[in-house]
Amino acid sequence: MKQRSKYLCLVLTAAFIVGCAGKIEKKSEENEKIQQVQNQQIAPQSPPQTVNDNKQAKLKTEGVVMYNCVVADACMSSTGYYTQEPQLYSGDQYMEYEENQFLIVKDAALSTFAIDADGGAYSNMRRFLYLGQTPPKESVRIEEYINYFTFDYPEPSNGETVSLNSEISSCPWNTNHHLMRIGIKGMSIPESQTVNSNFVFLIDVSGSMDDPNKLELLKSGFNLMVDGLKKTDKVAIVTYAGEAGVLLESTSGSEKKKIKEAIDKLGAGGSTAGAAGIITAYEIALKNFIKNGNNRVILGTDGDFNVGTSSTDELIKLIEEKRESGVYLTTLGVGTGNLNEHMMEQLADKGNGNYEYIDNARQIEKIFVEEKSKFYTVAKDCKIQVKFNPELVQSYRLIGYENRALNNEDFEDDKKDAGEIGASQTITALYEVELKTTEPNAPYANLDFRYKYPGDVRSRLISHPIQYKPVSIFKSTENMRFSAALAGFGLIVKESKYKGRIDKKMVLDLANSAHSFDPHGYRAEFISLLQLVSI
Repeated sequence: MKQRSKYLCLVLTAAFIVGCAGKIEKKSEENEKIQQVQNQQIAPQSPPQTVNDNKQAKLKTEGVVMYNCVVADACMSSTGYYTQEPQLYSGDQYMEYEENQFLIVKDAALSTFAIDADGGAYSNMRRFLYLGQTPPKESVRIEEYINYFTFDYPEPSNGETVSLNSEISSCPWNTNHHLMRIGIKGMSIPESQTVNSNFVFLIDVSGSMDDPNKLELLKSGFNLMVDGLKKTDKVAIVTYAGEAGVLLESTSGSEKKKIKEAIDKLGAGGSTAGAAGIITAYEIALKNFIKNGNNRVILGTDGDFNVGTSSTDELIKLIEEKRESGVYLTTLGVGTGNLNEHMMEQLADKGNGNYEYIDNARQIEKIFVEEKSKFYTVAKDCKIQVKFNPELVQSYRLIGYENRALNNEDFEDDKKDAGEIGASQTITALYEVELKTTEPNAPYANLDFRYKYPGDVRSRLISHPIQYKPVSIFKSTENMRFSAALAGFGLIVKESKYKGRIDKKMVLDLANSAHSFDPHGYRAEFISLLQLVSI
């Protein structure tokens, strides 16, 4: 078995080298950096911003930061993580957001934002760390670090499809402040009771996808998803390179062999007409629309759209038009070198879906097997509005969610788009607060939550008073301690001015005390990752 694995690794490595040879020949400067890395037997740290001047100038006007990043070799270990020396490529794109600041309650008692169910920033960070790199601080979205994980929240009741909970503890990185946690859970649905699905797999087969950690990873994931289809589900496959094409018309989930054969035939080559693929995918989804069902386009790409409509703003407008059809959009990012992470996160946001980054084989199982219930939306256009009590709270700061902020008046506007929650999915938000007293005689704040049942146009309102006596962080629930560990880690990686005295040891202490609830071992993996890296 070891010889067979070694042989397969060598074959994949050779294929990867051959496929990339043309690119490498044109990048002598990067080759010198690669040689330095190989000679020193270390991975490069803090990638420099060295991209084409014209492209950099264009992206600067859009607020996008590009970084040189690494692509691992084809070989993976048995756990799915890369084991070979990385090679340098440039061009990954991230949007830089200014951190939320502390607000004085007497001047701004209301805090309003849309929920974020993505986890892509966390797995992208994990990829950097396993390759020995420090993630660019612009890639850090702390809410996605937290919401990558499932928390132990109660099931909804009283006819609602979401539940709310909260607590207050001391803040580990600032002894003068406290943390306020808000927890939300989407209703669990037994697999036998899930609605029928109409899926369109929209797969990028352009030349930039011709890497083992791009198209091949996606093919593996989609094949796993096919294994879980019901006979009453439907799947179509649309591909795009220089132009969009229909590889497989909508096909019953009972024909798994036929669907898998179509997936296995996929190969990469050509330019990238992403917008044309999106249009075609939505047309097929609407043609096979299932009323009261799960209608969803799943886009797998590195985001390198370079034919037709290609700017992020134009693509967002396109997706905003399409979401009114009732078809959801999930985006899956892969690879490095020209990963347009900013675009994919925004498309998922505007397309009523979620964005995930696939960095290894295990992540495929997480998305397509362990947490596939997230593909079934149980609450849409989810908005949070917290009203702080000025008698009890001096100031507050929402940690993360910088690109999900809403105007206060948007909260009651049912036409305003917001975030979606899938079945069994948990959402967590943390505020760092400055309290006037730790002996409350009234709620510190009131949480209002608006959402719509899938298919409805009018929202529902549920409220939850936040009235608890604060406790020490290590006497709080595991939900609080683990979310605080993730938030603290995010503050470190982001080089936040609000990180206070947080350090690796504090993060480890919090995480190690809060992993008895760990359905698939991802908390334990986070702890192991922390022990391996220097931050």
